[in-house]
Parts: sequence; structure tokens; C-alpha cells
Amino acid sequence: MAPDASLAYASISEIGKLYRSRKLSPLELTQFLLDRIGRLNPRLNAYLTLNSEVALRDAASAESALCSKARRKSSRDLGPLHGIPISLKDNLYTAGLRTTGGSGFLRDFLPLQDAAVVTSLKNSGAILVGKTNLHEFAYGVTSNNPHFGPVRNPWDLDRIPGGSSGGSAAALAGGLCYGSIGTDTGGSIRIPASLCGVVGLKPGLDRVSVEGAIPLSTTLDFVGPMARTVGDVTLLFDAIANRENRKRPSRATRQSSPRGRHLRIGIPKHFFLDIVSPEIQQAFESSLVTLKKLGAKLKEISLPYLKETEHAGNQIAWAEATHYHQQAGWYPVHAADYGEDVRSRLEMGEKVSALEYLRALDLREKFIAGFHLALLENEVAALVTPTTPIAAPLIGQENISIAGKDHSTRALLLRLNRPANLGGIPAISVPCGLTPSGLPAGLQFLTGVRGESLLLEIAARFEQAHPLNAHPDLSALE
Repeated sequence: MAPDASLAYASISEIGKLYRSRKLSPLELTQFLLDRIGRLNPRLNAYLTLNSEVALRDAASAESALCSKARRKSSRDLGPLHGIPISLKDNLYTAGLRTTGGSGFLRDFLPLQDAAVVTSLKNSGAILVGKTNLHEFAYGVTSNNPHFGPVRNPWDLDRIPGGSSGGSAAALAGGLCYGSIGTDTGGSIRIPASLCGVVGLKPGLDRVSVEGAIPLSTTLDFVGPMARTVGDVTLLFDAIANRENRKRPSRATRQSSPRGRHLRIGIPKHFFLDIVSPEIQQAFESSLVTLKKLGAKLKEISLPYLKETEHAGNQIAWAEATHYHQQAGWYPVHAADYGEDVRSRLEMGEKVSALEYLRALDLREKFIAGFHLALLENEVAALVTPTTPIAAPLIGQENISIAGKDHSTRALLLRLNRPANLGGIPAISVPCGLTPSGLPAGLQFLTGVRGESLLLEIAARFEQAHPLNAHPDLSALE
């Protein structure tokens, strides 16, 4: 079959069925996707580097392996991701393919080896079509990159896609890949997933290797999957998760199961709903109605140390980011070559004292213990919150007014996401509708360590009952 525009938004499972019924070939699909990128990317600016030649070569090999007449021990079907075109955030090392980190002075850097997650994806048969744009060194939430230009949100080209994995989210929302891998230090997977209407999973501590990702904060960094559906994110997570601990749920997440009579979900009494725009509040309340219809039992609970998570996260991230950039020999040698916002945060990192840093680490331990204790004492399997308190802001919009008070756009986007990074706990963002102005809203579920499977089950049930059923209109760019 000849690919048509609707195929750009097909799921990984749907494509797999087309492949194995010989109705579509990996080579046809990869060429179709590269052509689509060629038409749409000049405006979206989601990709920094295409891997066209290698991708087409790998697609031809995948096609050969899926052909029954050609199957041999050295040429076999590698599973659900076999022949599936994906993208990678451009702070993940790719051998022989440039990895810029979104920076100007690394624009020609060619790593000698792949990041661990890239090796896992290749072993699963996925095809890398390119590297996506991001906030410089993953150190921001807008993806307004001073060296390569801003990534634009496919739902409204005048708005940000979120960050720092903004290129990955924009590529997915624009139908320019079928899955992507991002990194998340303070919400950098979930924020763009929310603003672009896709799904993003931040795994828990040590669940996915961060080896070969340019670090921002070694304590708070996570690598995770992004896709348009929960099912696709599940397939990607299964491919990249550390095998030795992939299926072991924590005691906290075993307290209740989506298959049980009642799924008990906690709603934090404080912090998460204190500063939320009316349109996001409306989307959140609509989502709660859906959860109740699914049989979920909702309970308000209190979590300790939430207000302190912002300060603690900042102290850790500032100090660790500056330390890494100094170790790498980049800062202050290339200080003038950084974007102003990233350079200013590196300067802040120089001012974090050892005592402040250690206090932040102590607070982190207290928050982790308090979070899991709250789940156990309240007998809830997971928490539900908005992913971001606002929909996608305009590019360059530094402040947003909520209830008559101005707030920093950056602080708002980070606010509801930082706790999961500080706690090393899994969290997922799933679309929960469109605002009256036609912008996506995201719903976040969080649970205890090793609870990714539970989150994916909850999110999948919610998605089925509360589907987005919409894609951005990009016909003007075709």
C-alpha cells in the first residue's frame, strides 16, 4: 500500500500489523516519514539532524527480515519495534551522528559510541530517523533555542512545545515519528507531553540507564519514552527498561490494582492545585469524573515537604549542572557561547554552598520517605494531578497571570513536575482534552518506586475512556 497522511498518526501496534500482513513495508514508511519531515520541519523546527541514509538502509534490512522467504537466524523479526521509525532527543549520544546537546559549541560533536538507551532500541529493531531539537543542554522548559531556533508547538505555531524535550513532543504531535526518547530533570518529558497532547513517562530511579546522556543533574536526571498513546509508550519502555528490575512493583504499588474492585487514587490536598489556570482546572475536574466512572475511589491526602521541593531541587540541579560543565571543560571557558538563560543558571550554581547542597539532599531523603509513607497510610495506589497548571504559552511569554497575580512561566511549568524528580518516583503525563482555545491539557499520575507498570495500566484505562481524538491541523504547512 502507498502511505497516506493518516498513516502519520498510526500507532506502533497498527503499523506492526500492516508490516506483518505485507500491506506496508518499513522502507515505504521510512521514506514517507522523511518526506513529511522535509515538508513540515522547516516551520516546526522539531529536528536538528536527520539520519536519512542510515535510516533507509536500516529500513531495507528490516523489510528483508520481515519477509518470510528471507528469514534466517541472522535476519529475524525483533518484535513490536522492528522497523518502527523513532527519534531521539539530541542530548543522547549516537555513534557517528552528531549530538549537539542543543548547544552552539557542540554543533559538530560526533560521539564514538551510542547511549545505552540507543543500543537497546537498535537491538529492538527500531529505526532512528533523526535527533530532535531541545532547550540548550536540557536546561529549560521552553525549547526556545538561541543557537538553532525555537521549536514550535504543532497546535499553535506561535506557542512553545514545552521543554526541554520540546522537539520530541512536537515531532510526535506533528506526525513526524512514532516514538521518541527524552530526558527529564524537572519535568522535561512530561511538560512537553502535556503542552503538545502526547504521552510521556518519567521512569523511577535506576529503571532506565542514563549512560550516554549529557547530564544536567546526576541526581535528578531520568531517561524515558514519549509517544502518542500509552500503548506505544509501554512498548518503548519495555525495550529500554533495565531488564533485571523491569517487572518488580514496590510494596506501595501492590496495595491496589487497576484490576481490583476499586482503584484508590489520591488527590493531594495542597500545592498541586494551589495555582492552576481555570481552563486546566476544568480539564482536571472533567478527568476526575472519568476516573470515577472507571470505578476509581478518589481520596484527598496530604504529602509532606511539597513546598520545599522547589528550593531543594534548584540547589541540587544548579550545583550539579555547573559542576558537570566545569568538569567537561565547557564552563567558564565557553561562557560567552551559552544562551543567556543557561549561562545565568550556571552562574547560580557557582553560588550554591556545600552546606546548602547537603541540606537539599537531606530534604530529598525526607521527601522520598514521606511520599511512600503517605501512599501506604492512605492506602492509595497512585496520585493524580494536572501535569502543568497552564496550557502552552506564547513563545517569549515570560509571565502569566492566574487569579490576578503574575507568575513566572518557567516556575509554573516546573512546579508540578519537580517533586517526581526529587523523589526518584515514576510519573506519567497523558492527554486529558483540549482547552476552549484548542490547546492540549495533560493529566499526571504518580506512584511509588518500581510502579511504572501500574502507572501505564492506569493511564491506558484513562486514555481509553477519555481519548483526545484530535490532531493539530498542519494542512497549511503541507
